[in-house]
Amino acid sequence: MTIETVVERGFVGVAVVAVAALVVVGAIVPAVTSVGATSATAAEPSTVDASATHPSISYDEPVDDRDPSFDVPERDGVARVDGEEYDSLDGALDAADDGDVVVVDGVVSGPVTVETSNVTVRSVEGAWGVVDAGGDGDALTVAADGVTVDRLWVRNSGYSAEDNDAGIFVEADDVTVRDARVTESTFGVWVDGASDAEVANSTIVGRDDVPDRSNRGNGIQLWRAGNATVRDNRITDARDGIYYSWANDVEASNNTLWDLRYGVHYMYSDHNTLRGNVAFDNDVGYALMVSNHLTIVDNVAVNNTGRSGHGMMVKSIDDSTIAGNHLVGNDKALFAYNSLHNEIASNLVLANDVGVHLSAGSTDERIHRNTFVDNRDPVLADVGRQVVWNESAGNFWADATVRDVDDDGISEVRHRPSGLVDRLRRENPQVAVFSRSPAVGVLELAESRVPLVESPGVVDHRPLATPVHDWRRYYDRN
Repeated sequence: MTIETVVERGFVGVAVVAVAALVVVGAIVPAVTSVGATSATAAEPSTVDASATHPSISYDEPVDDRDPSFDVPERDGVARVDGEEYDSLDGALDAADDGDVVVVDGVVSGPVTVETSNVTVRSVEGAWGVVDAGGDGDALTVAADGVTVDRLWVRNSGYSAEDNDAGIFVEADDVTVRDARVTESTFGVWVDGASDAEVANSTIVGRDDVPDRSNRGNGIQLWRAGNATVRDNRITDARDGIYYSWANDVEASNNTLWDLRYGVHYMYSDHNTLRGNVAFDNDVGYALMVSNHLTIVDNVAVNNTGRSGHGMMVKSIDDSTIAGNHLVGNDKALFAYNSLHNEIASNLVLANDVGVHLSAGSTDERIHRNTFVDNRDPVLADVGRQVVWNESAGNFWADATVRDVDDDGISEVRHRPSGLVDRLRRENPQVAVFSRSPAVGVLELAESRVPLVESPGVVDHRPLATPVHDWRRYYDRN
């Protein structure tokens, strides 16, 4: 009986797995000893054993306060422009000319609409000026081009997600929101069909008193927004941190996103860049859907667990680059569904329940130079054929057996992170109880060493002998 026959018959239960192992032992041992330089006796196990030396993830969260709350000035406010003082921000804006600076001192009432181009609305020096909408509609609407909202606190928009009630609603081009606070608002900043918007270095806090995140609005909403920049913001307690809908040529960088449904959410948005962002403690760190030509580089996704539990979800994404990201401690590090022609390279995949899950035909990907360490299941592959992961070099696998004969950094022993044994576990869940048993070990040994075993799954013919990344900073050494 061949190994393929044993597995194809779908043995169920512990006894059957053990019998299968015993049956194939006679075939495996001679085959293994006959493969020369790539034999089990010549190969050496990887020197990396993260689970033995680093028992738990220790992550230093990059925010000072997990539940931002701020003291609202108690006094009624005024607005000033060109040396004149007004009891309302509307009055000051009506008096403002192109290029003027309107200063808010204290708390002024909204909703307010800016209809003069190229004005700046900002807080008084040394204190926060506040625009409070009293729970009615959009707190501040920008309806003129070239407006800057600078170090202003906008709060208490309306409660209607259906009406898109927002702290700051941008419907004009070339608008900048910087160093702002937006709190107690359904949507934080909504960019509505406008181009060249910038949202920078601002703190956006949604309504955590709305218990279901799906009933909240998004922190930053980009609807048909082109050529926008979103950088250095802190977003929490919203539905999604940054949401894209038909938004193209947007660069989002160095944003920190936590306690959200999705940190970043793409829908129908092409030619966008995510660089250097951090998403932690969300249901999903980065939900990338139905978009093309994305550049997703140098981001971090840590401890994204829960209903979905993905560090990065890649659904119907084509012709994109996913590189240099750290996916740590998530339920699934990266889930690829119905996605093609992507390069997934030089990512750290560490201490996740599942490292990479391929599904719905996501087989034509270039996956190389990634580091896989301490994942419960490095790869799950719902595929009907064997998928090869490597170009000139493959990936580093902490649990692989390494044999680098010519000292070029690449092992001559192939590695099967997903194959027959993975299929047994998925089709017969009770087998997982015996993942570390000698019986399962024999099957894994056969997959890695015997070239004739070409069952569906993932194989790395050129695994790296040493890791690409140093992951130790993510573990508690105390």
